[in-house]
Amino acid sequence: MSQLGEMIQSANWKEEKHVPVIECPEKVNKDEMFQVKASLGKEIAHPNTTEHHIRWIRLYFKPEGDKFTYHIGSFEFTAHGESVDGANKGPVYTNHSVIAEFKTSRPGRLVAASYCNIHGLWESYKDIQVQ
Repeated sequence: MSQLGEMIQSANWKEEKHVPVIECPEKVNKDEMFQVKASLGKEIAHPNTTEHHIRWIRLYFKPEGDKFTYHIGSFEFTAHGESVDGANKGPVYTNHSVIAEFKTSRPGRLVAASYCNIHGLWESYKDIQVQ
């Protein structure tokens, strides 16, 4: 059986539509809230249909020198055109994009993970400096 880390795929988000894009400052002020946007399909659109969609995005932060990773949040996308009239005939579609806020007193690595119902787990990361 594989370890979880071996099941997660990563690539350059400019070339692969499944990789989460993290948009936030590279340097933040100590203990000051800042915004993080995590999304998919910034360069190459990801489908958002009943048959092929992003189910969730999760954000994690691992401070430098810490043993543990902190879970910032989980964001589910649950409407993809499903309807009693059939697939892709529903009136509601969610978009695989989220904005969250958090603060940190230490530099570290912000990780975004996403799950495609067909292509599985994907991740990306961004290092955050604290001033």
